[in-house]
Amino acid sequence: MSVVERFKTTRSAISDRFRRNLRSLRISVVDRCNLRCRYCMPEDDYSWLPQRDLLTNQEIVHLVELFSSLGVDRIRITGGEPLLRGDLTELVASLSENRSIRDIALTTNATRLAQYAEGLHAAGLHRITVSLDTLESDKMKFMTGRQVMAKTREGLETAASIGFGSLKINTVVIRGFNDDELCELFLYAKSLGAEIRFIEYMDVGGATHWSMEQVVDRNEILKILTNRFGEINASDIEGSAPAETFTLQDGTRFGIISSVSSPFCSTCDRSRITADGIWFLCLYAASGFDLRSKLRQQENLSDFIKDVWQNRDDRGAEKRSQQVQRSVLYDVTDLRRDHHREMHKRGG
Repeated sequence: MSVVERFKTTRSAISDRFRRNLRSLRISVVDRCNLRCRYCMPEDDYSWLPQRDLLTNQEIVHLVELFSSLGVDRIRITGGEPLLRGDLTELVASLSENRSIRDIALTTNATRLAQYAEGLHAAGLHRITVSLDTLESDKMKFMTGRQVMAKTREGLETAASIGFGSLKINTVVIRGFNDDELCELFLYAKSLGAEIRFIEYMDVGGATHWSMEQVVDRNEILKILTNRFGEINASDIEGSAPAETFTLQDGTRFGIISSVSSPFCSTCDRSRITADGIWFLCLYAASGFDLRSKLRQQENLSDFIKDVWQNRDDRGAEKRSQQVQRSVLYDVTDLRRDHHREMHKRGG
């Protein structure tokens, strides 16, 4: 089915208290990850969810059917590292049968992407976003705790050769770590035909050592790129997309997600479901709603989802930006007290 045909089947969406439509759903399919990125999983002693607690493919498909009946038309599969889920290709194939879903995307670290990219493309995956913060092997090992540069690049380059509808690279910009590599990362993305998005370093989840001094904001990122590549033009923001898009004189596009300096709460239409079925309305939300239990008890979920969203008033990033003395959101003790606060559980 073409994107146009899918779009025609999209239902009208319900809105929250700030008239933000329910359109985008991020689903974490596994809490495990094969890397230990310092701003996501800084410690090494993790306990994983037992298999019985994970949403099954059938349960995920059913939840997507419910959400799509209320307006969701975009799905992003996250983790943990989603490619650690053995039946992911089958899940994508099932989700692609939903005529109301016009876009299925995947966020991955790409270390296993070379193995699965072709099957995922055939199953109906439209877009891939790869997390890549450096092109230097030593810095990659420092950040992730693993020597995975070769596998990451192999995965990226395999995906680029297959021809997904969109291939993007997400780079979290951290002062003193990779702010000297932005131009090289940009050129690498360009060489693959991928669009890079630079993300301001956020104080969420496992970023237990975050500080405002480490944030390289939108304006500084633009200055670095302008000094190297010349004039840069801003493009119109696409709907509720979190990234501002910019274009070089040669037509090359890139994006900046200014989550710290300029939050996009006013247009946020996304929510996220954890691998064990907890629904969070905001990345900064302290708690969520247990959909798995209600689903397994065969409760009326459609009315529940509708009621929760229509009463949504979350603007977490904006509230954080208004703090005079801004520090880490959670320390390690906080994360251990409630594991759903961890980014690898909640999904970014």
